[in-house]
Amino acid sequence: MTPSIRIPLATALGLAALAAGPAPAQEMAVARTVDSDALDWGPCPGFMPEGCGIAVLHGNPAEPNADIFYRVPGGAEIPRHWHTSPERMVLVEGEMSVTYDGQDPVTLAPGTYGYGPARKPHSADCLSDGPCTLFIAFVAPIDAMADAPD
Repeated sequence: MTPSIRIPLATALGLAALAAGPAPAQEMAVARTVDSDALDWGPCPGFMPEGCGIAVLHGNPAEPNADIFYRVPGGAEIPRHWHTSPERMVLVEGEMSVTYDGQDPVTLAPGTYGYGPARKPHSADCLSDGPCTLFIAFVAPIDAMADAPD
Protein backbone atom coordinates (compact mmCIF):
# COMPACT_ATOMS: atom_id res chain seq x y z
CA MET A 1 0.00 0.00 0.00
CA THR A 2 1.39 3.40 -0.97
CA PRO A 3 1.52 5.93 1.87
CA SER A 4 -0.65 9.01 1.27
CA ILE A 5 0.74 12.49 1.45
CA ARG A 6 -1.43 15.14 3.03
CA ILE A 7 -0.89 18.73 2.01
CA PRO A 8 -2.87 21.44 3.83
CA LEU A 9 -5.32 23.25 1.53
CA ALA A 10 -3.61 26.62 2.04
CA THR A 11 -0.28 25.09 1.00
CA ALA A 12 -1.85 23.42 -2.02
CA LEU A 13 -3.46 26.70 -3.09
CA GLY A 14 -0.16 28.50 -2.60
CA LEU A 15 1.63 25.93 -4.77
CA ALA A 16 -1.04 26.32 -7.45
CA ALA A 17 -0.60 30.09 -7.40
CA LEU A 18 3.16 29.75 -7.77
CA ALA A 19 2.69 27.43 -10.73
CA ALA A 20 0.38 29.98 -12.36
CA GLY A 21 3.06 32.68 -12.33
CA PRO A 22 3.21 36.10 -10.72
CA ALA A 23 -0.07 37.58 -9.51
CA PRO A 24 -1.42 40.55 -11.46
CA ALA A 25 -1.37 43.91 -9.72
CA GLN A 26 -4.38 44.21 -7.47
CA GLU A 27 -6.82 47.07 -7.78
CA MET A 28 -7.55 49.31 -4.81
CA ALA A 29 -10.44 48.56 -2.49
CA VAL A 30 -13.21 51.19 -2.43
CA ALA A 31 -15.76 52.31 0.17
CA ARG A 32 -18.21 55.17 -0.48
CA THR A 33 -21.25 56.70 1.18
CA VAL A 34 -23.99 58.54 -0.72
CA ASP A 35 -22.74 61.89 0.60
CA SER A 36 -19.05 61.29 -0.19
CA ASP A 37 -17.17 64.19 -1.79
CA ALA A 38 -15.34 61.58 -3.88
CA LEU A 39 -18.51 60.83 -5.90
CA ASP A 40 -18.86 62.38 -9.34
CA TRP A 41 -22.60 62.63 -10.02
CA GLY A 42 -23.53 62.65 -13.69
CA PRO A 43 -26.85 62.91 -15.51
CA CYS A 44 -29.33 60.12 -16.17
CA PRO A 45 -30.80 59.31 -19.58
CA GLY A 46 -33.11 62.07 -20.85
CA PHE A 47 -36.37 60.20 -20.18
CA MET A 48 -35.59 59.92 -16.44
CA PRO A 49 -36.96 62.51 -14.00
CA GLU A 50 -35.37 65.93 -13.64
CA GLY A 51 -32.75 65.95 -10.89
CA CYS A 52 -31.83 62.28 -11.45
CA GLY A 53 -28.14 61.45 -10.99
CA ILE A 54 -25.75 58.53 -11.40
CA ALA A 55 -22.39 58.11 -9.65
CA VAL A 56 -20.08 55.32 -10.78
CA LEU A 57 -18.70 53.45 -7.76
CA HIS A 58 -16.67 50.77 -9.48
CA GLY A 59 -15.86 49.73 -13.01
CA ASN A 60 -16.60 51.28 -16.37
CA PRO A 61 -20.31 51.67 -17.24
CA ALA A 62 -19.52 50.75 -20.87
CA GLU A 63 -18.09 47.39 -19.76
CA PRO A 64 -19.50 44.45 -17.76
CA ASN A 65 -19.70 44.49 -13.94
CA ALA A 66 -20.06 48.18 -13.09
CA ASP A 67 -21.60 49.40 -9.82
CA ILE A 68 -23.44 52.70 -9.43
CA PHE A 69 -25.48 54.85 -7.11
CA TYR A 70 -28.73 55.94 -8.81
CA ARG A 71 -30.50 58.89 -7.15
CA VAL A 72 -33.81 60.63 -7.82
CA PRO A 73 -35.38 63.53 -5.91
CA GLY A 74 -38.15 62.90 -3.39
CA GLY A 75 -41.53 62.39 -5.04
CA ALA A 76 -39.97 61.55 -8.44
CA GLU A 77 -41.70 59.13 -10.79
CA ILE A 78 -39.32 56.86 -12.71
CA PRO A 79 -40.97 55.93 -16.02
CA ARG A 80 -41.30 52.39 -17.31
CA HIS A 81 -37.97 51.23 -18.74
CA TRP A 82 -35.72 48.16 -19.06
CA HIS A 83 -32.05 47.17 -19.08
CA THR A 84 -30.06 44.70 -21.17
CA SER A 85 -28.42 43.53 -17.94
CA PRO A 86 -29.96 42.04 -14.83
CA GLU A 87 -29.59 44.42 -11.91
CA ARG A 88 -28.95 43.73 -8.24
CA MET A 89 -30.07 46.61 -6.03
CA VAL A 90 -30.05 47.78 -2.42
CA LEU A 91 -31.96 50.90 -1.44
CA VAL A 92 -29.56 53.13 0.47
CA GLU A 93 -31.84 56.04 1.36
CA GLY A 94 -35.49 57.01 0.96
CA GLU A 95 -38.51 54.81 0.35
CA MET A 96 -39.29 53.53 -3.14
CA SER A 97 -42.11 51.59 -4.77
CA VAL A 98 -40.96 49.40 -7.68
CA THR A 99 -43.26 47.64 -10.15
CA TYR A 100 -42.06 45.03 -12.66
CA ASP A 101 -44.41 44.14 -15.52
CA GLY A 102 -46.75 41.33 -14.46
CA GLN A 103 -45.87 41.62 -10.77
CA ASP A 104 -47.33 43.45 -7.78
CA PRO A 105 -45.54 46.63 -6.63
CA VAL A 106 -42.92 46.19 -3.91
CA THR A 107 -41.95 48.93 -1.45
CA LEU A 108 -38.25 49.17 -0.70
CA ALA A 109 -36.95 50.65 2.57
CA PRO A 110 -33.26 51.37 3.28
CA GLY A 111 -31.34 48.11 3.32
CA THR A 112 -33.83 46.26 1.10
CA TYR A 113 -32.32 44.07 -1.62
CA GLY A 114 -34.00 43.73 -5.00
CA TYR A 115 -33.21 41.80 -8.16
CA GLY A 116 -34.41 42.83 -11.60
CA PRO A 117 -34.14 40.36 -14.47
CA ALA A 118 -32.59 41.46 -17.75
CA ARG A 119 -35.03 42.98 -20.26
CA LYS A 120 -37.95 43.06 -17.75
CA PRO A 121 -39.70 46.45 -17.93
CA HIS A 122 -40.29 48.25 -14.65
CA SER A 123 -41.18 51.62 -13.16
CA ALA A 124 -40.72 53.16 -9.74
CA ASP A 125 -41.78 56.02 -7.48
CA CYS A 126 -39.69 57.70 -4.79
CA LEU A 127 -42.24 57.82 -1.96
CA SER A 128 -40.14 59.89 0.43
CA ASP A 129 -39.80 63.67 0.67
CA GLY A 130 -36.00 63.36 0.47
CA PRO A 131 -34.04 61.63 -2.28
CA CYS A 132 -34.16 57.91 -3.04
CA THR A 133 -30.75 56.37 -3.73
CA LEU A 134 -30.20 52.85 -4.99
CA PHE A 135 -26.95 50.94 -5.16
CA ILE A 136 -27.14 48.97 -8.42
CA ALA A 137 -24.72 46.29 -9.66
CA PHE A 138 -24.98 45.51 -13.37
CA VAL A 139 -23.65 42.35 -15.04
CA ALA A 140 -23.56 43.73 -18.60
CA PRO A 141 -22.70 47.30 -19.65
CA ILE A 142 -25.14 49.83 -18.19
CA ASP A 143 -28.05 50.96 -20.32
CA ALA A 144 -31.67 52.01 -19.89
CA MET A 145 -34.31 51.95 -22.62
CA ALA A 146 -37.71 53.64 -22.40
CA ASP A 147 -39.42 51.43 -24.98
CA ALA A 148 -40.54 47.82 -24.44
CA PRO A 149 -37.90 45.26 -25.43
CA ASP A 150 -38.30 43.40 -28.74
